[in-house]
Amino acid sequence: MRKIPILIGLLAALCTVGCNSEKKEKKEERTFQVTNPVLKDTSYTKEYVCQIHSIHHIELRALEKGYLQKIAVDEGEHVKKGQQMFKIMPNVYEAELLKAKAEGESARIEYQNTKLLVDSSVVSPNELAVAKAEYDRAKAEISLAQTHLGFTQINAPFDGIIDHLEVREGSLLDEGEILTKLSDNSSMWVYFNVPEAEYLDYMMNVDKNEHQKVNLLLANNQQFNEDGVVETIEGEFNNTTGNIAFRAVFPNPKGILRHGETGNILMNTKLDHALLIPQKTTFEVLDKRFVFVVDKEGVLHQKEIKVTAEIPHLFAVEGLTENDQVLLEGIRLVKDNEKVKVNKVAPTEVLANLEIYAE
Repeated sequence: MRKIPILIGLLAALCTVGCNSEKKEKKEERTFQVTNPVLKDTSYTKEYVCQIHSIHHIELRALEKGYLQKIAVDEGEHVKKGQQMFKIMPNVYEAELLKAKAEGESARIEYQNTKLLVDSSVVSPNELAVAKAEYDRAKAEISLAQTHLGFTQINAPFDGIIDHLEVREGSLLDEGEILTKLSDNSSMWVYFNVPEAEYLDYMMNVDKNEHQKVNLLLANNQQFNEDGVVETIEGEFNNTTGNIAFRAVFPNPKGILRHGETGNILMNTKLDHALLIPQKTTFEVLDKRFVFVVDKEGVLHQKEIKVTAEIPHLFAVEGLTENDQVLLEGIRLVKDNEKVKVNKVAPTEVLANLEIYAE
């Protein structure tokens, strides 16, 4: 008989615990924050890895064979157009020029004598023509010898900076051997690759009468102090990467930029009537991006969106309207078609606290 009161007591205790648990669950029912997308004109900065090239960057090579007699410049030195840089021992070429001049003088005398004989009807005009041709050939040989001698002195073709010296004084040079490189860094060409979709956006929205302004972020994470402009776009896409190369030009008055540097191009892009939502409100499933939208009854619906632009803490998207209520937080705690209690947060408040909502 004692077992019956004990069982009744246990049932009462279990009932009490169950009721308390139900009350506790109801008490701890979570409220989720929602907000509306914002429609506004905005802009964002896109970064592209870039390579920096001198506007003129050439190899200087020996045009004649011979011993390098003199190096008149040093590595890293600034040179002016026409300044002497290298001199190849000219002895052989000077001798060739003297020989050509002597043969030219002999041909000149022969031509003049033949002309006198033709005037006196002693020889035929054909002999004068032969003498004239020999004289012209001799003059051409003089010009050629002068050109070869001129090649023994190598002067700067433009103002620039000397690169590494590949040879030393006394070296025996072959024709075409590289001596050094010369860079004109007064302006720099900066190349960066743009994906096809972004290229199309650029071409369809850019003002054809104005150059797109860009900035340059250097390897030390400092922004270059001169603005650049997009000057040209290459003629075809790279079939492997799907990108096309843009070229921007930057003035370089202080000579900070050098050939071969790298960095990042910063291109500011305008977005008209962009529909913006916090990045944190989205999630991915099989390479597709979704948000949770709450209907009038408080039921969640998974909705696919398309991201058209990425801005710090924000996405510009398609597939939503300004009136949609988007779940702002807790997307991992809910599921599709679940009914939830929500608290609406004004979009202006969300935008003002983006870093908080991005945590």
